Amino acid sequence: MIKVVLISLENEMDLVLAHKRSMRVAEKLGLTLATQTTFATAVSEIARTVIEHTDDGLLAIGLEQNQTRYSLMATVAFDSSIRFTNGDAGFYYAQKLVPEFELSETESGNMITMKIGLPRSLKLDPVKISALKKDFEEASPLNAYEEIKQRNVSLNRLASEQEAQIQQSRMIDEKKTEFISVASHEIKTPMTILKAYTQMARATKEPVSDHLRELLGKIDMQSTKLMTLVQQLLDISKIENGNLQYQIEPVSLNGFLHRQVDVMRQILPYHTFTTNFSTDAEVLIDELRMEQVFANLLGNAAKYSERNTDIAISTLLLDDGLATISVTDQGRGMTPETMTSVFDKFYRAKDVLKSHTGLGMGLFITSKIVNDHQGKIWVQSIEGIGSTFYLTIPLAI
Repeated sequence: MIKVVLISLENEMDLVLAHKRSMRVAEKLGLTLATQTTFATAVSEIARTVIEHTDDGLLAIGLEQNQTRYSLMATVAFDSSIRFTNGDAGFYYAQKLVPEFELSETESGNMITMKIGLPRSLKLDPVKISALKKDFEEASPLNAYEEIKQRNVSLNRLASEQEAQIQQSRMIDEKKTEFISVASHEIKTPMTILKAYTQMARATKEPVSDHLRELLGKIDMQSTKLMTLVQQLLDISKIENGNLQYQIEPVSLNGFLHRQVDVMRQILPYHTFTTNFSTDAEVLIDELRMEQVFANLLGNAAKYSERNTDIAISTLLLDDGLATISVTDQGRGMTPETMTSVFDKFYRAKDVLKSHTGLGMGLFITSKIVNDHQGKIWVQSIEGIGSTFYLTIPLAI
């Protein structure tokens, strides 16, 4: 069948469309008014009967070629559970109007087919049929109802396409996460061994030149960086699979922060760290995971600041059972655009792509850990002045 018109049969308003479109197709083909009316009436009667039983019928009007002759054809598809009775007068009346009438029943669905043979004098050919199809594709809606219906069809098609794209993106993302997890595990084992051998070489009592000792130190440092990167990739894989585990327990906030600052003073000797802590209190945290948070926040504060500048860490206990912690640097600051995206996975600001290394994973993992602690994290920043990261974590009340 060469389809020209397709109409879903949902309610009585569709009967108007079925009748008028049937008339229009027959008219365009050059049939007599009597034949137009007969065909349109048969289509309308079957459409009416189907609508009385269901709201998901489907009418198709078009042409069928049988060797050198064409037939005007209409099909109405509907649910296989529907059976017509003597009370369905339209079904029996339509059979008397068209020369060819057939009801085919299958488990997947039923279909009524109606045909009227077209005279050869119409001289139909592929060019004329193509023009007919185009005419109906470009035809204006018959009424407001058809206009709304066409828009709904377009919206549903767009929604289906978007859903397919979302499913495709989700599948690609799952494959990517699986690859990251497997690759990270495979890399972690040889890196652990490499770092162990490097540390053994550095600790040897055998004579080692200063130059070789310096090289071993650089190898050890780069191994540590790579191990950190691998761990971040593993963490992202766990986050996306919902497997990031926590051991939450009460911990002294000030004691915990003092330990983090002491470690960072050793790692980042070219920056000064100042603290302004409120009265000590216990907070509910996974200490190892929160160490990741502050290693990242303090490390970033140093990374994006000039040497010998100050990094300030402050705390404030709130009445709502939360502790607020802030980390302030005197670095390059951020644009408003960067502030809105800085916690997104793999996001890196354009102005630091060439000047600073990284993959944009640290703050994404940091925000996930803070949120999983029932806290919040946000940033305030001024370009050229510096940035302050704030986070809240619950008190152990």
